[in-house]
Amino acid sequence: MPAQRHPLLDARWHFQHGPIDLVIGAEGHTAAVAAAHADAWQRFGPVLDELVAELPTLRRPVAAAPCPLHGRIARRMWEACLPLSGQFITPMAAVAGAVAQELIACYQRDGIRRAWVNNGGDIALHLAPGQSVRIGVFADLARLDAQQVMEGLAIDEQFEVSHSLPVRGVATSGWRGRSFSLGIADSVTVLARSAAEADAAATIIANAVNLDDPRILRRPAHELKDNSDLGSIPVTVDVPPLGHAAVQRALQAGLQRAEALQGAGLIWAALLVCQGQAVSTRSPVPRPAELGSVLGSVFA
Repeated sequence: MPAQRHPLLDARWHFQHGPIDLVIGAEGHTAAVAAAHADAWQRFGPVLDELVAELPTLRRPVAAAPCPLHGRIARRMWEACLPLSGQFITPMAAVAGAVAQELIACYQRDGIRRAWVNNGGDIALHLAPGQSVRIGVFADLARLDAQQVMEGLAIDEQFEVSHSLPVRGVATSGWRGRSFSLGIADSVTVLARSAAEADAAATIIANAVNLDDPRILRRPAHELKDNSDLGSIPVTVDVPPLGHAAVQRALQAGLQRAEALQGAGLIWAALLVCQGQAVSTRSPVPRPAELGSVLGSVFA
């Protein structure tokens, strides 16, 4: 089936092709916005075929060698993952963010005040000087039900990204998401320079929110999806209620990884959530203990 697009409320667009599912919004001069949407649609058409053409290589672990990929999006995926290659990671860890980042380039033009491309929760941003955007956090997909979808989500909190921040990408990963995770985080939200970098880092941090507990159910990735880039690596499929201390151990393990990435300049900030508890990176933001105060002080 070819790529499809549909207009949404508030002048947004829905682009869909196979597993790629984008919601795009833009604000600015009418002609500039219309031209950007047209360019984005033209660019979107061949994206899936470009990725499929290099899929075998995209599923291989990233190594410190010349990039073996050719397409612009594929190379961006590899480059976002390369600084994280001390752990197992393939370019597929950055695919959603890299696609969003490719499309946001169509909106980086005069006449566009701000724009966003949301690829299943991995978001690329364009912000002109003086502009900002507020992004909602829904920390635990286990609380999501059909009625909420119909009536509108009651998000946990919002945070603001302004033009002055070195942040143009936001991504979330966790074991309940659409991709596999090695860890037990309900969600790890990362702010970074680009959507591809945020996507890769969120994957690595979410994997690190973990602990050994025989009650946590894991299965080899290839048993759940034949062509998974994770192969026989066990991924999390169910996490029972855990005690406060166990959750804190898992969160602290993930936080250590997040702060290492922050210290290396690879992310701006991260919020880690597991079973109603949350922690966040320190500088440039403090690290409180409860979800509400985390979001209020980290991202306000």
